[in-house]
Amino acid sequence: MPGTTVRKRNRSNILGVAAIAACASLALAACGSTKDTGGSASAGGGGGSGKVGVILPLLTSPFWQSYNDYVPKMAKSEGVDALKTVNSNSDPSQQITDINNQLNQGVKGLVVAPLDSAAIEAGLDQADRKGVPVVAVDVAPDKGKVAMVVRADNVAYGTKACDYLGAHVTSGKVVQIMGDLASVNGRDRSEAFRACVKKKYPKLKVLEIPAKWESDTAASKLDTLLNANPDIKGIYMQAGGVYLAPTLQTLKSKNLLKTVGQKGHIVIVSNDGIPQEFDAIRKGQIDATVSQPADAYAKYGMYYIKAAMQGKSFKPGPTDHDSTIVKLPSGILEDQLPAPLVTKENVDDSKLWGNTVK
Repeated sequence: MPGTTVRKRNRSNILGVAAIAACASLALAACGSTKDTGGSASAGGGGGSGKVGVILPLLTSPFWQSYNDYVPKMAKSEGVDALKTVNSNSDPSQQITDINNQLNQGVKGLVVAPLDSAAIEAGLDQADRKGVPVVAVDVAPDKGKVAMVVRADNVAYGTKACDYLGAHVTSGKVVQIMGDLASVNGRDRSEAFRACVKKKYPKLKVLEIPAKWESDTAASKLDTLLNANPDIKGIYMQAGGVYLAPTLQTLKSKNLLKTVGQKGHIVIVSNDGIPQEFDAIRKGQIDATVSQPADAYAKYGMYYIKAAMQGKSFKPGPTDHDSTIVKLPSGILEDQLPAPLVTKENVDDSKLWGNTVK
């Protein structure tokens, strides 16, 4: 998950918030493009009608700002009555409070982007007790009940970054600036990158920076690492929304920011697909990014919460929007949306969501 500077997370008292569900109803228009497999499920959230709460992890990352902008547009196109989004401000404990506040307002469905894969269980349990279905976006919970996880394949993120660096750096030291390992996204990307390098590119030596989606942490630790290892040849940033600016600034301060083609250029691969990354690719400051689909996250978050409120269910297999629904080890279903690699060859593609926002 793209994060930003995160306050020290208070995980205490997460389980201590009570929720009182009220009733609210508003008919939803039938809409959506994913094929229903005809599976059965008890109708949640009032049989398909009612307001939907949308909870964001943070709003200081360009990625989540874009997702936030897409939410009302996609809610309207999918016929969902979504309330104004709520920002949990990078605090897992606050996110549980936000979930309960939405339940108190009588929402009949929730679309949540979890900050912490484990801590979110408390909020999911509250919603389940109220019979309110939840769709998780971007991050899969470790435990708890959700109707669907809308997410790209984060293992593929790490593997794509590894393969790009491996193809452009024959040997030497490469750095991965990791996300929060309390998030399944941070774990998936980190483990996949590490495993891929070990298996396919043994001449690369991986150095790691645990940055917890925090821009300040990324900058300070990268600065320290470069002092000891000025011969770094490649960098993998797991979240361009928070790591791009501090990484470029740190490299520039050490006279290590060389453009593609210049002697001493450090090959940089990122994740997110925000406009700032595309500009950096065009300038030759970074080489590639994996475009995480902010638009599709909003679209299919709305689609699946509406389906869940109507009592519909889905099965593993291909969808009609170039993705695949998989069953996670926890038993939760996840729609793994496509996330293309973006380089100078395709950075101007008008189909990329990063080229459609200002």
